[in-house]
Amino acid sequence: MILIRGAGDIASGIAVRLFRCGFTLVMTDLAKPTSIRRTVCFSEAILHGACTVEDITAEQAITKADADDIWARGHIPVFADDEGTALSLLRPDAVVDARLAKVNLDSSITDAPIVVAVGPGFTAGRDCHAVVETQRGHYLGRTIYAGAAAPNTGVPGNIGGYTVERIIRAPQAGVFHPLRAIGDQVQADEIVAYVDETPVTCRISGILRGILPEGIRVHEGMKSGDVDPRCQPDHCRCASDKALSVGGGVLEALLHFGYRE
Repeated sequence: MILIRGAGDIASGIAVRLFRCGFTLVMTDLAKPTSIRRTVCFSEAILHGACTVEDITAEQAITKADADDIWARGHIPVFADDEGTALSLLRPDAVVDARLAKVNLDSSITDAPIVVAVGPGFTAGRDCHAVVETQRGHYLGRTIYAGAAAPNTGVPGNIGGYTVERIIRAPQAGVFHPLRAIGDQVQADEIVAYVDETPVTCRISGILRGILPEGIRVHEGMKSGDVDPRCQPDHCRCASDKALSVGGGVLEALLHFGYRE
């Protein structure tokens, strides 16, 4: 069984790829997930009890018995796990840290027989057995067996000619209140949400590919939404090219180290 720590869009793309290869999965996330691209995030199961991404269903689990029942239905269990107790509860054969914190929060190479980490903040051979590159470009999805992924640049990948402009960020600390929904067409400078009583605007026109849910407490500068200038509604309902590429790197690492069901 493979434990994926994190259930946001990259973690969910990894899960889609591994699930379709027949692997038994379990996922964890925060009790109040901060996923942006919520229509393609299995973290939504924590908020709604169940969710479906690309015809794959995940259900919230509270106990190991819940997980057993969910696996029996052919679905993916998702635990709220703010304290990181799922490792000791489930004793997985492999762990994938896909929380994308840009630093190693608490993962150890001893967490499971195979430990794979995603993105910057990890060194293969010290923190984990392999790292998968998440930076867009020539090395996206490459599996690294010695060394680290590229450091975080703070600049999002280029989509439709835009990088930082497509990201919506909280203007201040407070409680987030969205006005628009994922899949909506938005215009540059449109108010799409409020943080308390302060308006949150988007910088470019396009489709709202992601936005935080109602009631999330944010800090100033926190990523709160994502505008896709390509204006393809289907992109809001399927895992991204980046997520699937990273998923391929994770799959390679698992097979490289001899993972078998």
